[in-house]
Amino acid sequence: MTDRTLSPLWRMGRLVAIVLVVLVALLWLISKVPNLNPFRTETKDNSGPALLQSVRDLSQYHGAEGNFQVIVDLEHDVAWVPDIIAGSHTLFVANGSVDAYIDLETLSDKALTVDEEAKTVEVRLPDPKLSKPNLDQEHTYVYSQDRGAWDSVTSLFSAPDQRELYVLAEKKIGDAAKAAGLTTRAEKNLRQVLSGMFTSLGYKASFPPDDPT
Repeated sequence: MTDRTLSPLWRMGRLVAIVLVVLVALLWLISKVPNLNPFRTETKDNSGPALLQSVRDLSQYHGAEGNFQVIVDLEHDVAWVPDIIAGSHTLFVANGSVDAYIDLETLSDKALTVDEEAKTVEVRLPDPKLSKPNLDQEHTYVYSQDRGAWDSVTSLFSAPDQRELYVLAEKKIGDAAKAAGLTTRAEKNLRQVLSGMFTSLGYKASFPPDDPT
């Protein structure tokens, strides 16, 4: 059957089929050889170098570190409106760490009491503290998020605000760090370090309890 005997509809269909075959073949070739893709995405880092703002000496002994994971389950409901129309439900996975440290810069003049005859030294340490939770950005992410129709539409015109999720995650990790006994562990580790140091100098170290007054 020649082209002249084919109806215009068949000729148009054959042309469309040929175009589709060529397009599929071209897309397959581009997927195998990405450099052939004229529309490939390129990422360029145009940021300038980091500028040093300030330098300060550190006098903190970090005696313990806790690593934590928390799943924030946050739900926003709109009164009298079904969830399918408005509202959101987010599961946020956060991983972070908290350090327990003792600031040696706060040591007073009376922090050390040395008895040369008895070769003893009393050390009064400042109270240990907890650092602000440090979230691991590579392992902190939104696991799932369901939105109502209205929230889905508005999210197309504004970037999602995740500050509330980060604040909640930091608070929960901070609360967990307080309950984990990190400060007690940090103080114990520092006492061991100082005891070993004073022993090498020929002194026996002791750590009297805090004065309740």
